[in-house]
Amino acid sequence: MTRRLLMIAYHFPPLAGSSGIQRTLRFVQQLPTFGWTPMVLTTHPRAYERTSDDQMCDVPASTVVERAFALDTARHLSLSGRYIGAMARPDRWASWRFDAVRRGMQMIERYQPQAIWSTYPIATAHLIGAELQRRSGLPWLADFRDPMVQVDYPTDAPTWHAYKRIEERTVLQARVILFTTPGAAADCRSRYPAQAGRVQVLENGYDEESFAAAGQRAHADSTAGPHVLLHSGIVYPDERDPRQLMAALRILHDRGAIQPGKLIIRLRAAVHDDLIRQLAREYAVASYIEICPSVGYLAALQEMLEVDGLLVLQAANCNQQVPAKLYEYIRAGRPILCLTDPAGDTATVLREAGVSRTARLDSAEEIAALIAHHLKTGGVDLRPDALAVASSSRLQRTRQLAQILEQDHSKIAQTG
Repeated sequence: MTRRLLMIAYHFPPLAGSSGIQRTLRFVQQLPTFGWTPMVLTTHPRAYERTSDDQMCDVPASTVVERAFALDTARHLSLSGRYIGAMARPDRWASWRFDAVRRGMQMIERYQPQAIWSTYPIATAHLIGAELQRRSGLPWLADFRDPMVQVDYPTDAPTWHAYKRIEERTVLQARVILFTTPGAAADCRSRYPAQAGRVQVLENGYDEESFAAAGQRAHADSTAGPHVLLHSGIVYPDERDPRQLMAALRILHDRGAIQPGKLIIRLRAAVHDDLIRQLAREYAVASYIEICPSVGYLAALQEMLEVDGLLVLQAANCNQQVPAKLYEYIRAGRPILCLTDPAGDTATVLREAGVSRTARLDSAEEIAALIAHHLKTGGVDLRPDALAVASSSRLQRTRQLAQILEQDHSKIAQTG
């Protein structure tokens, strides 16, 4: 008997510029290997700010994909750049819910899936999952990835309360509750002890086939040109504040430890480019900073394989989160310079991967010391070990998801 899983995800090709695509996309590719046929309920491409066809070929041709009507409130429903806040709660794609529920029920009636899976960080996805579960009675796996509600997040009070209501409904209604880090899972268990047994950890990972393709055209040569340290992805002003990194470069420059033309900090697809330029001018380190636009997924992986080192920026207010990019860094095998709180989950993942030396993102002196150490030693002790690489693949994560589905399948069938 064919077992089907209805997967609800905003992040899906042809969306461009988000690593959040990879979790759903690789599950869709690999679940059939483990006996589950995925179907995807996502948004119409008009809802995306940026699109690219570079990963459309990764979606198996046999996969059923329904693209429900959705508008981006900020782009489609605004007047002179302003819009009614209630129309963007819980998020800017709240309109997705209505057609998605309609189409989702049609998919359930036609294909008879055994379970529903929805994934954050677009909260509307969980609203769709909850309504489809209520109407169909099917078991629901809610993939939170990261915590939805924290003391100071979301900062907008009405949005915080909207998120809180969704979180409570999801935790109470879902059969399985998934997080990508132990810290996030532990926090959920402590706040919802009656549902603690439903909470599980399913980490992110990397896609080996994509790395193999990128590796065919990569050429790492540390002797040519300046020493390049790469941060690939968004530099959030609060969660990945680069101020102390700039201060560290100033410290190293003043000490004569670095020189312009010899070291480059490359910020790829950082989004907040103006902030980075402002800080680079403020600390007079613009000659060390290279701001680059986003590129396709394979090109981004190729770059990770070629540079001299990989930068992680993660503030202490994200201790229960691990950037999805970190697992791709681990696979790339280059030295990883991690700027984060040693007590957080990001530092824990790296320690378990054999990288024990980190620096706090809010300490310019620690960052300067880590960069100096890397430049002096070549970062031999900043490279992840082979065992950690092997255990962090998306295929292993898909195997774990299939096991969760298998373990709960009989109980799900009994409880409805």
